[in-house]
Amino acid sequence: MRVLISGWFLGYPDTGTGQYVREMIARLPVVRPGWEIGVAFPEGWGSALPEGVTPVPIRLPRAPRALRKIWFEQFALPQAAARWRADRLFVPYWAPPLRAPAPIIVTVHDLIPLLFPEYRSGFGVRLYTALVRAATPGAARILTDSEASRQDILRRLRVPPERVVAIPLGVSERFTPRPDPIADARVRTRYDLPPAYVLYLGGFDRRKNIETLLAVYTWAQEAIGYNFPLVIAGRLPEGSHRLFVDPRPLARAWGLEEVIRCIGPVDEADKPALYRGASAFLYPSRYEGFGLPVLEAMACGVPVVASEIPALAELAGDAAYLVPPDDARGMAGALIAVLVDAHLGQTLRERGLRRAAQFSWRACAERTAEAIEGSV
Repeated sequence: MRVLISGWFLGYPDTGTGQYVREMIARLPVVRPGWEIGVAFPEGWGSALPEGVTPVPIRLPRAPRALRKIWFEQFALPQAAARWRADRLFVPYWAPPLRAPAPIIVTVHDLIPLLFPEYRSGFGVRLYTALVRAATPGAARILTDSEASRQDILRRLRVPPERVVAIPLGVSERFTPRPDPIADARVRTRYDLPPAYVLYLGGFDRRKNIETLLAVYTWAQEAIGYNFPLVIAGRLPEGSHRLFVDPRPLARAWGLEEVIRCIGPVDEADKPALYRGASAFLYPSRYEGFGLPVLEAMACGVPVVASEIPALAELAGDAAYLVPPDDARGMAGALIAVLVDAHLGQTLRERGLRRAAQFSWRACAERTAEAIEGSV
């Protein structure tokens, strides 16, 4: 079987979708060694591909980025599939072409633009969302990361249930509780980490609930703030606006500057050590399609306090302390309990490790390969 994969997100390696694309490109040849796999991506991006995977570079036209992306997805990708004589076209993010010369398999990680109006306020975003929404029912198979997202898709996209498959993501073997003294010390020095800390690692768009993240420390500051400051990791926005929240002005306004540390973006290679050094992981997101940072934290043996939303409840089960996402006081109480009650903290560590062991990228690739094979 000849399978062509859209590699647009190879140019965005720091995103969750970029990570998923890299893992699928690396793992599918392993679980299906008899396949011929090509990856289409914009010419000049220079992404390294695994051995045995054929690069299919595409020259982009001179145009604004948004138009180039649409051109790549709707015109260049189907044309490349025809030239490459693909038996299947796999688009590992929500942007299938309206038509293609081979059955289309698309991964819809979540429906954020449909569920949250603020994410589609611009005309261009509304137009793009309408385009991919119209194209999705034409896919032979729709993959998604959780049963929670599958139910969202069935409610909002009106596609036959038998064509929508929930395939959980995996966690890399790099995320482990086993200490790496050299890497751990290097990361601690590089990011000037305190001796003990609570970690948040993620985005800063509105659904990530940054206001509640900081509000937790208005309740917890006196009890744990100075012994366990909150380390916020990720690329900070340039000020707060319609779609993003900058935690720094909030920390100043709420008198939390002494217990909040923003360390900025973190290299992918540094993430396991950053997780391992944390005493707890705090994740109050209002909506997730899956919740990969929660899985990574559990795999590193870190107790997790997170929001009680469908995808995270499905992912974590009883391996995390879940609290309604807007209950900052309740989340503060949960965090304090995890940090001061050694038995509770150890119980969550052990449950988290057992739970994380159930998720692997190889299993994700195997089930994805089965879905691709069954798409006609």
